[in-house]
Order: sequence, then structure tokens, then C-alpha cells
Amino acid sequence: MNETPESGKAGAPQDPDTAAPRTRRPEEPSHGKAIIDAIVTGNSAVVTTLAIFLALAVGAILMILSNQDVLDKYAYFFDDPTDALSASWDLVSDAYVALFKGSIVDPGTFDSNYAPYILNPISETVSQATPLIFGGLAVSVAFRAGLFNIGAQGQLIAGAIVAAWVGFQFEMPAGLHLIVVIIGGLLGGAIYAGLAGVLKARFGAHEVIVTIMLNYIAVFFLSWLLTTDSFRQPNQPQPIGKPMHDTALLPRLFGDELRINLGIVLALAAVLLYWWLLNRSVVGFELRAVGANPEAARTSGMSVGRAQIIAMVFAGAMAGMIGVSQVAGPYNAGHQLTQTIDAGLGFTAITVALLGRTKPLGIVFAALLFGALQAGGSRMQASAQVSIDIVTVIQAVIVLCVAAPALVRTIFRLKGAHKGGEGSLVAKETAGAEAV
Repeated sequence: MNETPESGKAGAPQDPDTAAPRTRRPEEPSHGKAIIDAIVTGNSAVVTTLAIFLALAVGAILMILSNQDVLDKYAYFFDDPTDALSASWDLVSDAYVALFKGSIVDPGTFDSNYAPYILNPISETVSQATPLIFGGLAVSVAFRAGLFNIGAQGQLIAGAIVAAWVGFQFEMPAGLHLIVVIIGGLLGGAIYAGLAGVLKARFGAHEVIVTIMLNYIAVFFLSWLLTTDSFRQPNQPQPIGKPMHDTALLPRLFGDELRINLGIVLALAAVLLYWWLLNRSVVGFELRAVGANPEAARTSGMSVGRAQIIAMVFAGAMAGMIGVSQVAGPYNAGHQLTQTIDAGLGFTAITVALLGRTKPLGIVFAALLFGALQAGGSRMQASAQVSIDIVTVIQAVIVLCVAAPALVRTIFRLKGAHKGGEGSLVAKETAGAEAV
């Protein structure tokens, strides 16, 4: 069709493909929103529970395959099947009983009448779960704003660096010193993640690529810092940071025998803050609106860039608290910076957020589950002679099943295994955001 004179007038509609380009770039598809849609709509309590049982079954199979004594009994399976099956059952049951005793409670300690012995397993679980709660929040708040935060590793390292420096560089009264350390960890992680948020909001840089690159920068920056006189402990052959003062450490809640500490109180407070932010604050409403449909949110007068920056700053602050718990918590005997201070928690945080479906209570339960696996894994390896690496495999299978709920539904022949029910909810959320 030939162009009419009216088509060039100011008030006439223009073809978006032929119109002059606008200064603002079109919003790219949100990876965070796509993940949330798939997880929230595809996973129910039944699917999540079956995913955990499926992971435990895979772990049991790996235990059998890795035990040569049990495998030898399968060589004459058809002559005496009960021998092989009995050996397999004994191996798997002993391992999972040890896992339970090391993470929840050991009935053998009831006769001791000494509370620390009885409470030690659950204390270990809660202590292991504490940094994971912070990590789950760090990833979840970014998801809610439509961002995929892969940078918790670098953000927790940034928080740990600032917290450790404040902890060994200054001498203060006990309560004040700890407060300053916590603030330092929060600021370190928030500023580092805020950089990714600014690059995303102002320049359109992809947050996945930016946060991954920032992880590398943080790791190598930490390695360099531990070679400097300002951070490295003198007369040490290994690159280890200076120890923090006792006044800068997270106090234990129930004495020196149990490792549960103030960190769990701060983590639960952060969960309540996350719930309030998302459900009771204007900022949280903007985050959810931007995550659901950024173009509709922008049309409604919301600042998409501002929401993205706020989400990343909050995420970084929560990741920074992982760093605080790592340097000032009970599992760091010297309370020093090391090259492995992140301990893989930045990436485990992603799995906690996925398993918890980015919900506050779900994050707590997911963190406790992973904390129990870590706490009980040591007992399982010591008493049942089963490698703790099996725990890592179990965690990975849980995440795989949660990320692909259709797989679980197909394996267990649940209804809706092949239905694309996600689209309806996505459409409802999008329509709701457009109506804002």
C-alpha cells in the first residue's frame, strides 16, 4: 500500500517497524519472571514432596553402586536374591538413619540428660541453614522483580571482605562492634549488587552476564587481598586473613556447646522484612508489578529501573549477610577470610530459592532441608561410611525435579503431567499488572 500524506503527520499512528527508533530500549523478556511462572505454577506441595523422595531414591541407588561389598552380592542375585536385597537395605537404611541422627535428633542421647547432646543435631541443622536463608532471600527478591541474580557468590564475598576488615581493623565495645560488622557486610553486598542493578537499569546490560562476571572479579580480588599486608595474617604460609576480634563475632545463643547463634535470629528477621516488603509496602508492589510486566508498570508511571536497582540492592544486602555469617559465625574457627569463604553458598542459594518457590516460609523450609542434609551428611559419612558427596547429588536431583515439575508428574503419573497450565497464570499476572 502506498503511503498517504496523513501517515506522516504528527498525530497519525506509525508502523513500529518503520518509525524512528526511540531512545529507550524495548524491555527484554524477563528470565526471572519465566522461572517464577514455571516453578509456582508447576510445583505443588505434592510435587515438591515427591521430588525429595525421588532424590533420596537416587541417592540410595548411588550408595549401592558405590559399595563393592554390596555389588559382589548381586553377582549371584538369581541364586539368592535375599542376600543382595538385605545388604542393600542395611546400607541405605544405616546411611539415612545416620543422616537423621546427625540432623534432627539422636535417640541414643536421651539417656544422657545433658541438653547440648540432645539438641546438638538440630542446632547443627539450624546453623547450616542460617546462611542459606539469607541466600534464598537474595535470589528470591531479584526473581520477584524479574531479574535472575547469579551473583550471590560475588556479593557474599564483598560483604565478607568489608565485615572481616571492620572486625580485625577496629577495636570497639562488644555490641557496637558487632553492629558495625553487620552494617559493613550489608553495605558491601548491597553496593556490589547495586552495581549490577545500575548497569541493568541504565544501560540495559544483562544481569545474568554482569553478575557472573562480578563473581569472577570478587573471587580474584579476594585472592589478591589475601596477599597484601593489610589483610593477610603475618607468618602464615597459606593466604589467610587476619583474625577478627572477639567483640565482632556472632554470639552463640545457648552456650559454647551448641553452634546455633544470633545469625538465625537475624535471618528470620530478614524473612519477615522480605514478607512485609513484598506484601505490605509500595516498593514491594512496584517490584512485583515490574516483575510481572515491566512495560505495563512503566505505562502506569512506575520507574522500572528504580525497581530493578532496589531489588538488586536488597538482594546484595542479604548476600552480604551470608558473608557476615561466614566470617563471624561458628563454622569459621579462626574467623578469618580465606579464598574459599563462599563455600559454594552463592549457588546453593539459587537452589534454595527455587525449592522455596521464592516464598518467605518456603525459603525457610528449603534452607532447613538443605541444612539438615549438610549437618547429617557428616554423621552419615562417619558412621555409615557413605561419602558426603551423595548429599550434593541429592540436592542436585531435588533442584532438577523442582525446576522440571513435568518430569516428576510424568514419573509418578500425576494428572496434568503434559498440560501447559503455566500460560493461564502468566496471562492472569500480566493482565493484573496491565490493570495497575
